[in-house]
Amino acid sequence: MNNNYYAILMAGGVGSRFWPVSTASIPKQFQDVLGAGETLIQSTFRRLSKIIPQENIYILTNKKYNDIVKEQLPGVKQEQIVLEPVMRNTAPSILLAALKINHKNKDAVMMVAPSDHWIQGEERFGKDLEFAFEEAGREDKLITLGITPTFPNTGYGYIKYDNSKEKRIMQVQAFTEKPDFKKASAFLSEGNYAWNAGIFIWNAKAILNNFRKLLPEMYRLFEKGDAVWNTRGEQQFLDENFHLAHKISIDYGIIEKAENVYMIPASFKWNDLGTWGSLQEQLPQDENDNTLINSRFLSFEAKGNIIRTEKNKVVIIEGLKDYIVLENELVLLVMPKKNEQNIKEIRDKAIEKFGDKIG
Repeated sequence: MNNNYYAILMAGGVGSRFWPVSTASIPKQFQDVLGAGETLIQSTFRRLSKIIPQENIYILTNKKYNDIVKEQLPGVKQEQIVLEPVMRNTAPSILLAALKINHKNKDAVMMVAPSDHWIQGEERFGKDLEFAFEEAGREDKLITLGITPTFPNTGYGYIKYDNSKEKRIMQVQAFTEKPDFKKASAFLSEGNYAWNAGIFIWNAKAILNNFRKLLPEMYRLFEKGDAVWNTRGEQQFLDENFHLAHKISIDYGIIEKAENVYMIPASFKWNDLGTWGSLQEQLPQDENDNTLINSRFLSFEAKGNIIRTEKNKVVIIEGLKDYIVLENELVLLVMPKKNEQNIKEIRDKAIEKFGDKIG
C-alpha cells in the first residue's frame, strides 16, 4: 500500500431527492439505503481502504455531521474529518483538502469521490484506481473515471474524449452537463462519450496549480491559512474565512476549464444512487417487481412498487402499481414513481407547513 495515496470523501450533502429517508439531520450517505448491513459511507470507506491507507482517507463534511462520521467510521481520527462551516459547493472544499494534504506530504496523489455511490466489481474498481494513481503520480494530469453509457440518460453529465488512438487513458475534449434526450442519444451514437461519475484523481501539486490559475481569488483566500493547516488553529481560520469563498463546483471551476484533463474508462459497474428509481435498478425485486427495503411485505395485486420502511415493518398493500412508499419516524410518503422528480419540491412544502424537523 502506497503511503503517498490519499482520498477525499465528499459527505456534506443532504440528499434531498431521497427524502423522507434522507434528511438534513441524517443524510443518505449515513444510511443503509440498500439494506446491505452498512451505510453508504461505510461501504465507500471500506472499498477505498483496500488501496489507500486508512489514515490517509479524509472525510469532507458539514460541522453538524462530525459525530455521525466518528460513530460510523470509528477508526478515523478527528484530524481526518474536515469540517465545512457552511456549504460552498465542492471547489472550496477540495481546495482546502488539497492544501492540507500537500502541507503534510509534498508527494501526495489524491482522489476525490462521492461517499454515496454504488459500485459493483470492487476488484476491477481497485485496478482502475491503481492505474489512475500511477498516471497522476507520473504526470500532472487531472484524471476522471468515465462510465460507459448504457442508455441516453439525461440526468448525468457527459465527457467527450479523444478515442482516435487505442489507449487506456484518453484526453478529455469537452464536458456537457445533463443534455436533453435528443443530444444524449446523439452522444451514444458517436461512441466517444462517457458518463461523468464525479471521481477524480490527481497529484496535489497539479490541482493546486490549477486553482492558482483558474480560481485565483479563492486560492489567495485559502493561502492565508498556510501556517495553520493540520493544527489547532485550522478550524478558527475556517470559521472566519470559509464563508467568503465563491460558491462553485469543482467541475465548473476547474475541470471544465483545465487543459490537462484525461479520462480512464471504468471497468466496473456504477450508479450514483441519485433517485429512488436508480436505487431500484440495483436491488432485487419480488415476483411482482416490487423492491423491498427493511420491509416484510404481503401483496394483493401490488406491482412495481418501491417500499422502504423503518425496522423491518410489515407492509400490506392492495392494488397499488408503480408507486413509492417511504417512511421515517415522522413522515410517510406515498407517490407515483413517475413523479419522483418532485420529491425535493414536496419536501420544501412539507417543511414550510410542518417545520424543519421533518426535513
